[in-house]
Parts: sequence; C-alpha cells; structure tokens
Amino acid sequence: MLVFVIPLKSQKVSNSWERVTQLFERCLKSVCNQTSPNFHAIVVCHEQPKIEFNHPQITYITVDFPPANEANPIARGETDKGRKILKGLMYARQFSPTHTMAVDADDCISKNLATFIQQHPNSNGWFIDKGYKYQEGSEYIYIKRKNFYTICNTSNIIRYDLNFLPENAEYNRGYGYYRYYIDHAKVRGILENKANPIEPLPFPGAVYILETGENLSSYGSMKLNFLIFNRKTLTQSLKDEFGLYTL
Repeated sequence: MLVFVIPLKSQKVSNSWERVTQLFERCLKSVCNQTSPNFHAIVVCHEQPKIEFNHPQITYITVDFPPANEANPIARGETDKGRKILKGLMYARQFSPTHTMAVDADDCISKNLATFIQQHPNSNGWFIDKGYKYQEGSEYIYIKRKNFYTICNTSNIIRYDLNFLPENAEYNRGYGYYRYYIDHAKVRGILENKANPIEPLPFPGAVYILETGENLSSYGSMKLNFLIFNRKTLTQSLKDEFGLYTL
C-alpha cells in the first residue's frame, strides 16, 4: 500500500485560508483519484478545513504544537511542515504501507502512482525526475524534463522502512531534526550513500503548482514565459490524469 502524507499549513499563518482550502481540496481529489484502491491519505493539520469532498481512505490528524510564526517564515514554515510529515509517517504504521509519499497540499499527482507501487512492493522507491509545472489559471502546462525532484517537495516515494523513523518521535525540535523529511532534493543522494538507491519514476508523477500566493519556496514566483519550448496545451487527458482543474 502507498500512503500519502499531506501537511497542511495553519489558518493562522495563511495569507488566505479560503485559497489554501481550495488548493487543498483539489490536491486531495487528485490524490484520491488513484486507479488502484491500494492507498491511504493522511492529512496533518492544525485546523481541519471545511470542504465538500470526502473519501473513506482519508484520515485527518490535528496537531497541537505551535504553528509557524512570522519570524523567519520560510525556516519556520519548513519546520512546521517537517513536524507534520513526521507525525503522518508515524501514524502511517497502522496501515502497513510498503511505501510513503509526502505531498504538498497545493500540488497534484498522477492517478497511476498507487497502481505502479502495487506492482513493485519491494523497491527502495523512486524520485520524480520528470514532472509538470503549472501557473494557476493558465491554459498551458510546462514539462520539467529532468530534475523535477530538485524543485518540488512532492517528488519522493520511499519504502516505508527507509524513512528511518525514530522509535519515539519528538515534535519540539528544530529544523535539523526534520531535515530528511523536507530536504526533498537530498533524499536521493542520502539513500544512495546508504546503499539503498531509489530510481527515477518512469513517467511524470506530479504537477508543481506555482504562484498560489501560499508557496514557501521563492521558486513559486518564477515566471514561465521563457520556457516556451517546454509548453504544452493543458489537455483533458492531462487534467484527468492529475486531477487538475481551474480554481
């Protein structure tokens, strides 16, 4: 089974909670659109958002540790994300997952992931080398032909034991304690150094949503106009595979 862990930022530190909720609902619909029922989604949040979408394979976990604050918001936000991902990974044990994947609450993923993982239950895992970038409201989507995992948090699928979870997790630690769970670009190298290499996913696995107004990374502000040769029309087929619709 593939378990998705979705850390959701707190309403208290959101620029627009309404926008965060809209993005999250689209993300959740995308996650639950898998072609195999062999998956579960764990949402870790401070406040459970009010959305219309429900699915029996979603579990919400609410946390009581303080949310990120305005002092050094990027570092604080990443630490908050790390705490939530660790919380979700610890909780995932009860589902006996073969693999887990952290998914940012504004991204979309391929509906084919759970089926693919089901076919390779003993693999160390995969990094998404090829994926898409999407600027909200555009009629186009942009292919990232390699190194997608270096720009997007939604990029690593890891065999559960290779999460190296602590026996007793702590949630009052600083950034360094959670680094393995949030430094998405480094996971590939870390596992290779531990003689547990992960492979490139053989198909585009995710869509990185840019300029939402809620992105932690500055990459979310980059314009895409100069990437014309990577531009594709956002077809109905792509919308269906990734659950991508205009908000």
